Amino acid sequence: MLKRAAADISSGMTVNLGIGLPTEVLPYVSPGTPVCLHSENGIAGVGPVLCPENADRNLIDAGGAYVSIIPGTAFFNSAVSFAIVRSGRLDLSLLGAFQVAANGDLANWKIPGKFSPGMGGR
Repeated sequence: MLKRAAADISSGMTVNLGIGLPTEVLPYVSPGTPVCLHSENGIAGVGPVLCPENADRNLIDAGGAYVSIIPGTAFFNSAVSFAIVRSGRLDLSLLGAFQVAANGDLANWKIPGKFSPGMGGR
């Protein structure tokens, strides 16, 4: 699935990687392909994920992973971030889901009784 999703990412795109499996797609994107990664929590220009001992603990993606930044990174509040998503300014958004219906609709994105910061899943 990740390899197939990565095939939809082209040079120069602005891409949102949702919580769960979408955050694992980058290793399958062709090396050297320049993309701008957007995170719902207010970052455009997300860099590689870092291990906690090498990370700025204030920089996380929407799934809570410690991330780095790249030159030109922009920070903004979540209202602006979701306005970017809803306004069609992203080239691609990959959502995580726990279940998908036969027609492709998200059928379930949350495990009942478990904390979830938002839509997405593994």
